[in-house]
Amino acid sequence: MNQPAPNIHPSVPQIRQLDEAASNRIAAGEVVERPASAIKELVENALDADARRVEITIADGGKTLLRVSDDGHGIPADQLPLALARHATSKIDGTDLLAITSFGFRGEALASMGAVGRLSLRSRPAGAEAAEITVTAGRIGPVRPAALSRGTVVELRDLFAATPARLKFLRTDRAEAQAIADTVRRLALAAPDAGFTLRDVSGGGEGRVVFRADPDEGAEARVARVLGRAFVDTALRVEAERDGLRLTGFAALPTEARGAAVAQHFMVNGRPVRDRLLLGALKAAYADVLAPGRHPACVLWLDLDPVRVDVNVHPAKAEVRFREAGDVRGLVVGALRHALAGAGHRGSGSLSMAALGAFQAGVPGHHGHHGGHGGSFQRPGPAALDTARAAMAPWPAIAPGGGADPRIPGLSEAPSAPVIAAADTPAPGPLGAARAQVFATYIVAEAEDGLILVDAHAAHERLVYERLKAQRARDGVPAQPLLVPEIVEMASDAAARLLEHADDLDRLGLRIEPFGPGAIAVRALPAALGPVAAAPILRDILDEVTDAGASRSLEARLDAIASRIACHGSVRAGRRLGAEEMNALLREIEATPHSGQCNHGRPTWVRLDRGALDRLFGRS
Repeated sequence: MNQPAPNIHPSVPQIRQLDEAASNRIAAGEVVERPASAIKELVENALDADARRVEITIADGGKTLLRVSDDGHGIPADQLPLALARHATSKIDGTDLLAITSFGFRGEALASMGAVGRLSLRSRPAGAEAAEITVTAGRIGPVRPAALSRGTVVELRDLFAATPARLKFLRTDRAEAQAIADTVRRLALAAPDAGFTLRDVSGGGEGRVVFRADPDEGAEARVARVLGRAFVDTALRVEAERDGLRLTGFAALPTEARGAAVAQHFMVNGRPVRDRLLLGALKAAYADVLAPGRHPACVLWLDLDPVRVDVNVHPAKAEVRFREAGDVRGLVVGALRHALAGAGHRGSGSLSMAALGAFQAGVPGHHGHHGGHGGSFQRPGPAALDTARAAMAPWPAIAPGGGADPRIPGLSEAPSAPVIAAADTPAPGPLGAARAQVFATYIVAEAEDGLILVDAHAAHERLVYERLKAQRARDGVPAQPLLVPEIVEMASDAAARLLEHADDLDRLGLRIEPFGPGAIAVRALPAALGPVAAAPILRDILDEVTDAGASRSLEARLDAIASRIACHGSVRAGRRLGAEEMNALLREIEATPHSGQCNHGRPTWVRLDRGALDRLFGRS
């Protein structure tokens, strides 16, 4: 109980200057966190040296070997010892830290690596002889002649050999190798004019090539190499410029969203960064079209005057600070929202291919003889033929004014009986003409170049949502007063939370007022919803305001609430639609922004290409 605190000394401690080796090991903890961060520093040095080709070789996840070779301008022999000193660099002279255009500028990387491992630096400038220098655990050796045709080779062996405790914090070889590959791919996106080769020689020999990118591929080809051709083919092109800020690149359709934020790449003046402001702007731009927990993929380049961005705010240079942060955020959000709105009803191409791949030739469960067309065949019985003839009967004519609800164009209040449309109607738009409704859920449409499958509920949910937003922005959502107010009972604190948002809900056509303890009276509902129950809507809105709290802007909260309301006013699965209703839905999908996905980011339709269908049946 009477033991002194461990940080209290009986005498005043003496202040002493740490030696260079200790300083370098401390600095290494910031600059070289893991093998991937060492590779980042070395490759950036190569790019700053105007290298056209960079080859990276690793072994055992980078723990035993990291080697970066380049064909850059090299380092003269008499400057090799200086290159290993802390805060020694050829990239800046120290007079201006506001206009930095190179990747590196701190002059810490090589000294830090040499302090925690065995590093060798071999280089040959044009018109000079090659030379080499080594450093082990901070002890620098002499400069010696070497054999090298051009450029620089930096080799780091036994990373953290001088600080073995750090090795315990590294992950498995496989995880570290994956982190290195991700780092190389990000740098390859930042420098599409340079060529990259990543080779893993674990176990000896020539090893295997993990990643390769040729020089002078161009931005689009490089993005396709890193994120896949499917991403480029379906991605939205982003291009915007405002007040000296320029944003270009590619952003994925909402239906191509991923479960983790692993494919979000930002380059600021060619530097790959993971900046909170940019990531937040990306999230805000997609907030209206993605479900929680889903993340868009993107590759975006932001270019601006170097004096308008501070890159000297993080030891690993992974974050930046913008002088006009609001302007940058506004440009990113506006450009992405404009691109998303321009996508209209576009859907995901990869989802279409996945849908086609789900088809199987032949009759499920039948294992009979396979004919010459590659599928099994079983002759249908008389009952099946009668059912098929009945199903293929022409669609009966729909009387004019057959109960269509003017509040939701093209959709009637009562379910329609027919489910098969006549096949002689033209295909007026990209989504074609409705031919059938199957499982009382999906619309089958015939377009000029393929077959369209539409999830009626998901599509109509987006349409109602966009209509509510447009009405709110214009003059408020029209409300339909209830003849008899609906009383909804709930917990007292829940009712209080909802009543705090009564004014916001009124702007959306939903009028509520208190009705005693733990009860709310609903006086009016949004007219666009038609006859719906109020209680489920209020419960969904309560969940939304509870989740959102006060962290979101008023507009964002209103959009989120409108999204919940729209779900209750859309076509439900299990409802039969008539031909006019289905075609009206298709035309509105074509004319509505963001209609390629519902409010939760799910796809609303997929296309099955005619050629792919022919190949499926062996017709090509």
